[in-house]
Amino acid sequence: MTDSTRPGAQDERATPDSAGRADSAAVRAWLSGLQTQIADALGAFDGTPFATDRWQRAPGEKLRGGGCTRILEGGRFFERAGIGFSDVAGDALPPSATAARPELNGRGFEAMGVSLVLHPRNPYCPTVHMNVRMLLATKAGEAPVFWFGGGMDLTPYYGFEEDAQHFHRVCRDAVAPWGGDLYPRFKRWCDDYFFLKHRNEARGVGGIFFDDYAEDGFEPAFALTRSVGEAFLAAYLPIIEKRRTLPYGEAERDFQAYRRGRYVEFNLVWDRGTHFGLQSGGRTESILMSMPPTANWRYDWQPQPGTPEARLYADFLPARDWI
Repeated sequence: MTDSTRPGAQDERATPDSAGRADSAAVRAWLSGLQTQIADALGAFDGTPFATDRWQRAPGEKLRGGGCTRILEGGRFFERAGIGFSDVAGDALPPSATAARPELNGRGFEAMGVSLVLHPRNPYCPTVHMNVRMLLATKAGEAPVFWFGGGMDLTPYYGFEEDAQHFHRVCRDAVAPWGGDLYPRFKRWCDDYFFLKHRNEARGVGGIFFDDYAEDGFEPAFALTRSVGEAFLAAYLPIIEKRRTLPYGEAERDFQAYRRGRYVEFNLVWDRGTHFGLQSGGRTESILMSMPPTANWRYDWQPQPGTPEARLYADFLPARDWI
């Protein structure tokens, strides 16, 4: 996902000559290890191991490379949980990556990252998304342009203030070593990005999001990205450990399915990562594993005043300072 017009984007992208050599092998090894670490922890939490689907692009396809999808469906706790690692390359950046930077048109690229979406069965446990990635834009005879991106955001169905506060504190602490201005900057970016413009409605309570990040060169930018990825379990596991045994019924499941419909709308209509993957000829199963296993839509439905469902809209979806 790339968009240099978003808040916080950099005016100049780092190159190996100006800001340290981009070490794609180091990024690749860390991403693969992060996927394993998170899958092992979540599989132990659920009591069901993640299945492993390793894949490779066939010769002659639009993209080269491959990846590994770790997937858990129908678990004891997770209705669906997907953690994808991919490392692919192509001859031309797709339109979603060059719309704001026409000077990169015609460049080849290598894109690698880990992306996860977790859909618990219990409606009192929030859905969560996390992504960390690096992109290299290449051109013969010129130094490659690199940048990092990522973040995490929380999507509750029934809001708990202490959960949102905890999630945001971990996000703040993950980026604090690189400057006190980063958390408010990345939080605002997250609030702006994970927003359904066609409904004038946030997807959830946010977190942090950053893109086009290459400040101070490769090593500092990579270190910040590692800190975000490695903070994920501390941000999310305490929340679901606290909420996993709360009782629920058909009414709560119905509302969860309705709100999951918003998740589908955002991913298909607005998410640049989904657009990048589909436009570049990415692996459809891996791109769309973020979708919830069930969702529904109702015509012009509104929650009853004074209900927990109404409180989600009034107290949790509007952007606010959680710390």
